[in-house]
Amino acid sequence: MERLDKLLAATGRWSRREVKQLVRQGQVLVNGVPAASAEEKYDPASAAFTVCGQPLTLRRHTYVLLHKPAGVLTATEDRRQPTVLELLPPELRRIDLAPVGRLDKDTEGLLLLTNDGELTHRLLSPRYHVDKRYLARVDGDLSPADVSAFAAGMTLPDGLVCLPAGLELLPQPRTCIVTLREGKFHQVKRMLAACGAPVLYLKRLSMGPLALPDDLPPGAYRLLTDEEISALYRVCAM
Repeated sequence: MERLDKLLAATGRWSRREVKQLVRQGQVLVNGVPAASAEEKYDPASAAFTVCGQPLTLRRHTYVLLHKPAGVLTATEDRRQPTVLELLPPELRRIDLAPVGRLDKDTEGLLLLTNDGELTHRLLSPRYHVDKRYLARVDGDLSPADVSAFAAGMTLPDGLVCLPAGLELLPQPRTCIVTLREGKFHQVKRMLAACGAPVLYLKRLSMGPLALPDDLPPGAYRLLTDEEISALYRVCAM
């Protein structure tokens, strides 16, 4: 059971103050009846909510898929440089969303933001084998021997021990797909550099069952669908 103002504010569409105003105006219905107070408690799994005439599906957590552009920090705040949260509207910035993992400033692609701490932990844990796929363009030639080295699990010159990973050489010159099930600091760049192929361009294409939509331009975002959320939960055994 949660307070009505907390439930509606968690969608990122309204602040608690705005919810209270909507309730006073009779714009919030619960099970077809105007809510008497924003402080009333309801079970979001069993109650039916309507706001301003529109049915509303409530979830305890929020899940945002962002196409991160290059030049933006994967952080919740920074005094000097723009962050990924600044790409979101105010109603989503006020509900404690955080990035799932990290993309370097010059890396673009799929970034999931959520306030679901347990899902975040499992998506990033090697224990659950959630693959992350990246498209890379490199300054150097890769070979089948490098593919074998990735598959065997590399130990880098700086001592970093990497789990077995995927390296797919594409027909385009000096272009490849890297698949990891972990996410150590600068790992894709460090592994490719160890093969004599420094990264020039890097883009995350997918995380588990979640793929970057072709029609979502850099800097744009959308909420996950119920089907996408369920797929993430399945892959993380939740």
